[in-house]
Order: sequence, then C-alpha cells, then structure tokens
Amino acid sequence: MTGFDDKNVLHILGEKIKPGEKRTLNFNLAKLYTTTSVEVPIIINRSKKPGPCVLLTAGIHGDEINGVEIVRQVISKKINKPARGTIICIPVINVFGFLNMERAFPDGRDLNRVFPGTRNGSLASRFAHQFSTKILPVANYCLDFHTGGGSRFNVAQIRVDPSDSELMELAKIFGAPFIVYSKNIQKSYRSTCARMNIPVLLFEGGKSQISDKDIAREGVHGAMRILEHLNMLSKDFTPPEFNNKTITIESSTWIRAKYSGLLHLKTTCGDFVEKNEIIATITDPYGFFRHKVKASNDGYIINTNEASLVYQGDAIFHISTANNANG
Repeated sequence: MTGFDDKNVLHILGEKIKPGEKRTLNFNLAKLYTTTSVEVPIIINRSKKPGPCVLLTAGIHGDEINGVEIVRQVISKKINKPARGTIICIPVINVFGFLNMERAFPDGRDLNRVFPGTRNGSLASRFAHQFSTKILPVANYCLDFHTGGGSRFNVAQIRVDPSDSELMELAKIFGAPFIVYSKNIQKSYRSTCARMNIPVLLFEGGKSQISDKDIAREGVHGAMRILEHLNMLSKDFTPPEFNNKTITIESSTWIRAKYSGLLHLKTTCGDFVEKNEIIATITDPYGFFRHKVKASNDGYIINTNEASLVYQGDAIFHISTANNANG
C-alpha cells in the first residue's frame, strides 16, 4: 500500500509514519559496479494536524546544484516542519549523476525524459517507475527545482502550462521574477504529475554545477509562499513579500551565434533589451574579427549562454517575444 489510511497514517516504501512523526527513509536506487547500494534519502516531516502532502524534489539532473541547495536550505532551516499535513523533501533524486556531476543516469538517459518509466526497462526507466508508483502517489502538490543546462544561465522562473488555471495561480503565489509559459514535455516528470492530477510547479534558475545564492534565495522564498498559501508554513516563519511585478513570458525565441569565436556578453540575464541593441560580441582569438550580436526584438533575456567559446549556430540568448507584467 502507498498513501494515507483512514487513521491518517502514511504508508510509503514499506514503512508506516504516523501524524507528528518525522523520518528519513532510504529509497534503494541500484548498486554500483562494486555492489555497493546507492540510496536516495527521503526526508519526511508530518504534523499532527491533517492537511495536504507537498513533495519537494531536486537533482533529477545530477549536475543541477542550485535545486539541491534550495531543498537543502528548506530542510536545514526547518521550513519543512509543517503546521499541518506532510512535507516530503528529496534533495537529490539522481544520486548517480550527482556523484559524477553529470546530467544523465549511468545508462546515458535523461531521467526527465523517461517518466513514468517501466518495470523492466533501462536503469533510468526502472527508477522512474519505482518513483512514480511508490512515492509520487502520496503527493497533493509538487515543487520541482532545476537549473539551466550546460553553460546556460536561466533567470529565476516558474514554468507552467497556461491552460491550467490552478497552476497559474500557484505560480503567481510562488512569486519568482518570471513566469514562463511552457507546455509539458512528453515523458517528463511534470507530464507524469499532470496525468496523475498532481499540481506541479517547475522552478528554473541559474546554471548547472554552480551554486548561486540569489537563485537559491528565490527558490526558498517561493517554497515558503506556497506553504503559507496552503496553511502549512510554521508560525516560526514569515514568507518574504514579493514587491516587484512578476513578468509573464507568453512566447520566446532563441538568438543563435552567426559566427564561431569568443563570446563577450554585454547584458545580464533578466534584463529588458530593445530591438537592435548590442547584447554581445563574438571575436576571433587573433584580434582581426569582431561581430556585434543584436537583439532580434524588444524583450526580456531569460536565458544566457555564459560559455567563453561558441560555435556558429549555438544558442546564446533566449529572449521573450510576448510578455506582460502582473502586479
């Protein structure tokens, strides 16, 4: 059995956790070549008062440190002690990738493209199946934390399907600087949550392998606002007010490098730029060539390639093409 019984006892991973209890369970993932078990710690805190179950996850991609840091801070600061209901924190889902600072599973697959998984599939698919059947069903709400891949830096944002009015409202409550319209990707964790009718907010911020304190702060504060909205945040905490206006990005496009060379950025992620504004230059290493990269339109820069070197065709900026401000 997985879920809550009529006495509000949580049944998960073969354990029974009563109201008011806290427990750390080890979700057995697989074994290393040495036969050493690889386990994913599941930190569970329950209030004596009944209420929703919120699942906070990070590290689906093993090299995305910012998400791990956000959930770590939620635990360290004891924000995960609910006034009612249950809070489950999983700071590192892809332990294999985290150990090696790699995005994918050891089988080379992206865990976030194999959900809900299969019982007898690849290693990543098997893990996704176990997660989708043994942990995810207990959640009423999910907060999943990510960063930009590779050298690409994402402005702090919530990605949400605009057709879901409940998610749009939760995204505004989270209070990230940007809300980005984004349809669910097939076989992603988010799409599996949607099929199971579990509201999920996908947070993106920063870039892989880097811990950014400002991005982490946005994620922690957003989680606190959601918990406060659900009447789950302890009275020991007051969620910070979000005074600035959230910018909703309704559509966007990529600006790609027309030439290969050294990339010199002239703008910062999150900036509003005007059409034809110079936002970067690309040079050769010998001092003979200098190409100006101009904004394709008025818009906000929501992703920046921070690589020092780029090839022709590389995505270097993600810029909004339609947006509005929500007070």
